[in-house]
This record gives sequence, structure tokens and C-alpha cells, in this order.
Amino acid sequence: MADHIPIPVPDGDSKAFWEGVAQHKLLIQRCDACQHYIFYPRSLCPQCFSDAISWVEARGTGTIYSYTVVHQAYGPFAGQVPFVVAIVELAEGVRMMTRIAGSQSASIHIGAPVQVTFEQVDEGITLPYFQLL
Repeated sequence: MADHIPIPVPDGDSKAFWEGVAQHKLLIQRCDACQHYIFYPRSLCPQCFSDAISWVEARGTGTIYSYTVVHQAYGPFAGQVPFVVAIVELAEGVRMMTRIAGSQSASIHIGAPVQVTFEQVDEGITLPYFQLL
């Protein structure tokens, strides 16, 4: 896609997420104490504050909760416009910010069903995007 894109830097909380993405799996966390699904990765459940958290593979489906069409971008993203950045609500109930891939922005709307797809954006870097169903 672009030269010198920002590279995700896994930390202790997000390492498993990025390892899953590299294997084309969308991993999210679930609290073992209250069964609450969690995204973004963290070390404590935001619902009950338990540290008993497991990684589970998400279904990879959801709906568009909100979105914007980027018409002007700078730096490494300047040559990629227009593109859609969305907040997707996964079937598990968590929301994540992502790009909507392979779609005309005119066909995107709030509530549209989406499915995860994985795109290699640079050598050794894969990101989870979503596409319209």
C-alpha cells in the first residue's frame, strides 16, 4: 500500500491480538469471571475488574456503528484516499476502529453487516479490515 506506514507495536496486553492477526484470526478477550467480551486488549476486565482474562477467536462478523470517508490524508496515507474508517460493533458486542476494504463509500451505511478480512499492508504487517457482506 504505502511506504513507511506506522507499524503496530505490540505490548504485553496486545501481543496475542497481533499474533492472531498474523495468522488471520481475530482474537478478542473474554473475562473468565463475568464472561464480558473485551476489546481493546487490557489486563483487567472493565466490567468486574478481574484479571482472569482469556483470548478467544471472534466470529469476525458485525455491523458498522459509525464511519467516516477520508478524502484528505497526509504522510504515508496521502496516496490511499478516499478510504473509509469505521467503528465496527462485533457480534460479541465490542467495538473496534478499522478500515472498510474493497467498498464504494456510497454503499456504506450505519448498520451495514461486515465481515473481517486480513490485508498485508507492508512486508510482514497484516491488519484486520472489514468488508461489506
